[in-house]
Amino acid sequence: MEKNRLLHLPEHFIVGKIQFIREQKVLIDEDLAELYGVETKRLNEQVKRNLDRFPEDFMFQLSNEEFENLKSQFATSSWGGRRTTPYVFTEHGVLMLSSVLRSKQAVEVNIQIMRVFTRMRKLLFNHKDLLLRIEKIENKIEGQSHENKVLFEVVRKLMESNALEKNQKGRNRIGFINR
Repeated sequence: MEKNRLLHLPEHFIVGKIQFIREQKVLIDEDLAELYGVETKRLNEQVKRNLDRFPEDFMFQLSNEEFENLKSQFATSSWGGRRTTPYVFTEHGVLMLSSVLRSKQAVEVNIQIMRVFTRMRKLLFNHKDLLLRIEKIENKIEGQSHENKVLFEVVRKLMESNALEKNQKGRNRIGFINR
């Protein structure tokens, strides 16, 4: 009798799907549907049937401007045929999805996503002192040029997006392997 194996997605694959929109880390409905192995349309149908479980701090729909900005960040767009702007889910929204999508794959993927969010929070906490120093410097140059402000914002975003990947380089992977 073969044991059921957990689906294992590489951590960097999940991290690469996380976007920073409206000052929040979110996952796009289409990316979540891909991870869960369902159509985006079906994922959104389940969400709409359970809207009371998804307040605005769990899920929101992108504005046209946000959607255009998101598409422009990628050389090739996978969102060509959409009629509506995507829904995005915060960490809490992703957790709530596990209560409306009951497939084994959805549950397993949600566990992995929650672990990634937890690790990201730990990394940000560990770099808190560095972020505080950057903030102090930002406050000192508040009256200075716009270019300096942009530079500090880019550094902050790079730290947030790449910290997890840098921390994992050179480490032996543990866990289950799909064969």
